Amino acid sequence: MIIMNSTTETEVLIDAVDDILTHRFLLDYPRDAAQIIEESDVTAVADVLSNQDIYVQLPAWQQLVPHAASRLLDAMPVDVCQKILTELPPHYTVKVLGQFDEARQQEFLNLLSPGIQKELNDLMSYPNECAGRLMDTRITHFRGDMTAEKTLSILRNSKLKTARALFLVDNDGRLTSKVHLQDVAVADPNTPLHTLAQPIVTAVQSMAPNEEVTELFESQQLLDLPVVDLDNHLLGIIYHANLLKASQQELSSDLLAMVGASREERALSTPFFAVKKRMPWLQINLITAFMAASVVGIFENTIAQFTALAVLLPVVAGQSGNAGAQALAVTMRGLALREITIRQWGLVMWKEVSTGLMNGLCIALTCGIGVYVWSQSLGLVIVICSSMILAMIAAGFAGALVPIMLVRLGQDPAQASSIILTTVTDIAGFFAFLGIATLLSGML
Repeated sequence: MIIMNSTTETEVLIDAVDDILTHRFLLDYPRDAAQIIEESDVTAVADVLSNQDIYVQLPAWQQLVPHAASRLLDAMPVDVCQKILTELPPHYTVKVLGQFDEARQQEFLNLLSPGIQKELNDLMSYPNECAGRLMDTRITHFRGDMTAEKTLSILRNSKLKTARALFLVDNDGRLTSKVHLQDVAVADPNTPLHTLAQPIVTAVQSMAPNEEVTELFESQQLLDLPVVDLDNHLLGIIYHANLLKASQQELSSDLLAMVGASREERALSTPFFAVKKRMPWLQINLITAFMAASVVGIFENTIAQFTALAVLLPVVAGQSGNAGAQALAVTMRGLALREITIRQWGLVMWKEVSTGLMNGLCIALTCGIGVYVWSQSLGLVIVICSSMILAMIAAGFAGALVPIMLVRLGQDPAQASSIILTTVTDIAGFFAFLGIATLLSGML
């Protein structure tokens, strides 16, 4: 019995000494402690740290790379998690929580007071169409002194299948360089990562617009792009697949906007929601249709005198509308991918006007042959051919200039370009066809 008590007292003394040494080590050497924690069994580390006061743990927590901190947080008791997340700097907490899926993030946030929850939610949310929305925050950070063997072990545990390059950070979490995964795989197990590192070609700020991200991927043929904050701390990675998915979604929303439907409308949205979003643009389109119809009304006597004009009128309007839509689509794509800027409006307009002229000549030749076979009227052939050329030129001009003007005015070109273009091409086509027919009425 006495021996048992003696043994128990000895164990208690050893535990007390261990706690004191751990206490001093965590306070005096937090960076070294963090590196040891990152390489140790997470369950054992959680047991040791749970016995320390929060203020003792915090310096080491702030030196941990986010993926190691997230694994450790997952192993800590709930009450300790609540204290740690409350005391850690908010920006670092966001990086740690970013390693979890949304459900697990919410579980941790529910442990915190409403004020802290709101602060963290604000920091984790990004505006639409910016790099922060595209990035994957569930990434693994690596230090330059990690060995290839340790790195591969971390990768196996993290099951990170999308990684092609590993991004290295310094002791303050700032992005420094990257290592290709294939170089790590074939390296000697004891090779430190910094000897395999390559400089970062480019990185992007979290608030950078999608257009800038797209331009970087296109111009530099990137497979992944690191996202950093203003202090160059690594926040996440944008993978090419993420960008492609976002581009497809943006394209589909632009297609909806171009025909006057809402970007928010879905195939199974309620009829009331669809009507609410579509009706304003339908009303605007009705007004523009009356504008085009008023042009036809000006030449009412000419149409009454030569009924063949009424038959051919939709041909001119339809061809010019299609040509304008082609010019509009190419220009909008160029603006979206930043192939062109609004300062290049002259070059774009000249290209589309020239294209409209050449297309107009070819279409006029085909159309003229058809009209002559149908009507046997040389005058009608001249009218349809000349008006077709003018309408196609006007369509190219409008298709190029309308989206550029809207961007210059700070408007969404996808939302209004189609309606403006339709109005221009209809009015130009009708006026050219009926005006020339009036002038050449003696030949009809």
